[in-house]
Amino acid sequence: MSTTVHDRNPQASNWADEAEQRVLDEAVRLAPSVGWNAGLTERAARAAGLSPGEAQLLLPEGPRDLAALLSRRHDAAALRAPAALDPAPRKIRDKIRAGVTARLDAAAADGPVMRPLAAFLAFPTHLPLALRLIWDSADGLWRWAGDTATDENHYSKRAILSGILVSTLAVDQASGRDSALTHLDARIDNVMAFEKWKAGIKPMDLASELVTALAKMRYR
Repeated sequence: MSTTVHDRNPQASNWADEAEQRVLDEAVRLAPSVGWNAGLTERAARAAGLSPGEAQLLLPEGPRDLAALLSRRHDAAALRAPAALDPAPRKIRDKIRAGVTARLDAAAADGPVMRPLAAFLAFPTHLPLALRLIWDSADGLWRWAGDTATDENHYSKRAILSGILVSTLAVDQASGRDSALTHLDARIDNVMAFEKWKAGIKPMDLASELVTALAKMRYR
């Protein structure tokens, strides 16, 4: 449904948002047995009470749209959790650690769906979507941490945090939380000097790390 229609009709916007979340709830329930594919979208929409036409209107890209909705749900949960910490972390390093840990918790809450989702995102045609979603997650965490950079640091910070985030998610899925936190601390310690970050960035580093992490989440 277009943004223009939503703007003219708030009720339509509310219906669309609520319907998307209902379909996503059903997709999370079904994905461990059905897989993350077009069939999942059809079955989840039907279970949520939507007609085929309504499902096509809401989710024109099917499982790709569902992947984006789930990632954004996890991002929102991750940003709520560290913001509620008392005392709140002050140092950037501590904020990033708290934010990444909260993102791990959000993904772990839907643990059974992560393997079929990783298998879906690992397809070459879906890697641009996976890169965009992990970039958006990193961007949200940096903004929550108070980052206001608008120069090249804006991009280098997000590129490196994307790599940290996706590799830590993979370790958490494959080896458990203790291993994930050990990995997270080591990565943060290695890259907290921003000049060192920028010097180590290669154009394909993030894509390569993403593929490796998706394979680890898929095959454990």
